[in-house]
Amino acid sequence: MDENLKKIIPFIKPYKFHVVWNVIYNILYALFSTLSFVALIPMLDVLFSSAQKVLVKPTYTGITEITKYGKDYLYYYITTLSQENGKQYALLLVVGLVISTFLFKNIFNYLASNHLMILKNGILRDLRNTMYSKIIDLPVSYYSEKRKGDIMARMLGDIGEVQNSFFSILELIVKEPMTILFTIGAMFYISVKLTLFVFIFIPISGYIISKIGKSLKAKSERSQAEGGFLISIVEESLSGLKVVKSYNTETLFKKKFDDSATRLQRLANSIGRKNNLASPFSEFLGIVVIAVLLWYGGNMVLVEQLPNGKAVLEGGQFIAYMGLAYNILTPAKAISKATYAVKSGMSAAQRVFEVLEVENSITDKPDAIEKKSFDSALSIEKINFKYEDENVLKNFSLEVPKGKTVALVGQSGSGKSTIANLLTRFYDVNEGNVKIDGINIKDMTMKSLRHMIGLVTQDSILFNDTIKNNLLIGKPEATDEEIIEALKVANAYEFVKDLPNGVDTNIGDAGGKLSGGQKQRLSIARAVLKNPPIMILDEATSALDTESEKLVQVALENMMQNRTSIVIAHRLSTIQKADTIVVMKKGEIVEQGTHAELLALNGTYSNLVTLQSFE
Repeated sequence: MDENLKKIIPFIKPYKFHVVWNVIYNILYALFSTLSFVALIPMLDVLFSSAQKVLVKPTYTGITEITKYGKDYLYYYITTLSQENGKQYALLLVVGLVISTFLFKNIFNYLASNHLMILKNGILRDLRNTMYSKIIDLPVSYYSEKRKGDIMARMLGDIGEVQNSFFSILELIVKEPMTILFTIGAMFYISVKLTLFVFIFIPISGYIISKIGKSLKAKSERSQAEGGFLISIVEESLSGLKVVKSYNTETLFKKKFDDSATRLQRLANSIGRKNNLASPFSEFLGIVVIAVLLWYGGNMVLVEQLPNGKAVLEGGQFIAYMGLAYNILTPAKAISKATYAVKSGMSAAQRVFEVLEVENSITDKPDAIEKKSFDSALSIEKINFKYEDENVLKNFSLEVPKGKTVALVGQSGSGKSTIANLLTRFYDVNEGNVKIDGINIKDMTMKSLRHMIGLVTQDSILFNDTIKNNLLIGKPEATDEEIIEALKVANAYEFVKDLPNGVDTNIGDAGGKLSGGQKQRLSIARAVLKNPPIMILDEATSALDTESEKLVQVALENMMQNRTSIVIAHRLSTIQKADTIVVMKKGEIVEQGTHAELLALNGTYSNLVTLQSFE
C-alpha cells in the first residue's frame, strides 16, 4: 500500500459509515449496470420471435441453480403473457424490465456519489483544520527558512488536489472494477468462447495505458512546487509593494512572475496532454476490440452452427453481448483517468504530509506546570544561543526583579531582540536557563508562560478587522469600558474617538488605514488590555517620527508603572528612567547600571549617548 494512502486512512475513519455505503451502492450500481444490458436479451428475443417457450412453471431447486431458475421463470412468464394477451404485452413486460434496471442503476449511482461527496468534503475540512492547526503550532524558526507562499499553496491547492484526485481511488477499487467483473461474468454466461477472445486484447491495452501514465507523478510534484513558488512571489510582492514601486523594480518582479507562470503552463500542458490522451486512447482501443468482436461474433451468429442446426450464438444474445462489451469501455476509461488522477493526488498528499509530519521542536513537557502568577524575579542564567553557526548570545546572565524596568541597549546585531525571542520561547536556548520565580520556563506550559508576558514589537502587527477585535486578542472577554480604558492608557483614545465608527472602525490590511504612531499605540493598548505582569518592548518606538515617539513614550510609561518591564531600545532617550540599563556588544554584557552611573563610566554607553545627541 502507498505510504500516503496509509497516512490518509486516519482521516477516513470518522466517515467509515459513508465509505461502507458508497461501496454497497457502487456494487449495486455495477450489478444493475450489467443487468440493464442482460435485460435486452429477452426483449430482443420477443421482438425477433426467438424467445424460447417455457410452458411448465419452473421449480426452485436451490441457490446453485438460481440463474437458470430466474431465466426459466422469466421465459415462462413471457410465454404465458404471449399466449393469453399477445406478443405486445410480453414486449411491454420486457421493456418495463429494461427501464427498471436502468432506473435502479442510476439511483444507486446517485446514492454512491452522494456518500462519496460527504466523505470528500468532510476529509477536505478535517485536513484543512489539521494543516492550519499545525502551521499555527510550528515554531517561529520554521518559517524563517520556508516560503510562506509555498505553505499557502500546500494548505489551499494541494489539499484541494487530494480531495479532487485522491478519492478517485474509491471508484478505482470498487465501482469500475465491480462493473467490469459483473459484465465479464455476464459475457462468460452468454459465450465463453467469445469472452476468451476478448481477453487477448485487454492486457495489451492495459499495458499501453500504464506506460503513458508513468511519468505523471513526477511532473505533478514539479507542478505543485512551482505553484507554491508562484504564490510566494504574489505574497512577497504585495507585502513589499512600496519597496517594489519606490525602486522601480516592477519589471523585474513581473518577469520573475511571468517566468514562473510560463514554467507552470508548460508543466500543466504536459500533464494535461497525458490526461487528455487517457480517455480517447482507451476508447479507441475499446472500439478496436468491439470491431474485432463484430467480425468474430458475427461469424458465430451467421456461419457457425451447432449439431442441431442452430446458430452457435443467437442474434439477441450477440447484440446484448456487444452492449456488455461496450459497457466495459466506460469503466475502463474511468480507471485509466482515475489512475492518472490518483498519481497527481498522491504527489499532492505527499506535500501536505511533509508539513503535517514536521516535528515541532518547541513543545510542552508531558508534566509541564501551569504557572499562574509572577512573584519575585525573572532570571537569565549563563545562556548561549546561535541561530545557525555563530553564537548570538555568549554566557549571558541577567536578573530582572519584579516591578523593575531593565533596558537592553547596543548596536544592531548585539543580540537584544534575541532575548525577547528566548523569553517568549519563540526559540529555545542552546545552553543555560531562563527562569521565572526559580522555575525553568521549559518546565511550564507555553500557554501559561505567554499569558504572563505582553509583547510590543517594532512592527505593529495588526489584523484586517475592527480596532475592538484587534484589542480583544489580548483579552477576549473584555468589556467596552475596559477597551476604552486601555486605549486611554496607550494614548490612543484621542484619535480612536474621532474615527467614523470609533472602536468598530475597520483598520484595513495590517492596519494600513492608520499612521505608524497610531498603529503602535493600538499595539500598546492591546498589551495593556491583556494586563500581563511582565512586559517586553522590542524597539517599540524605533520606527516612529519624533512627535509620534513622544505620544508612544507617554503610553509606554503609563503602561510600565508597577510592572516588570524589559525594554529593548535603539533610541536611548526612551530608557533613561530605567532601573537598570544593560549595554550589549556581540552577545555579551559590557556595561550595566543606571543612566547616571553609566554616563559616569564614560565608556560604551556614554559614547552611544554622545553619538545620538548629534543625530
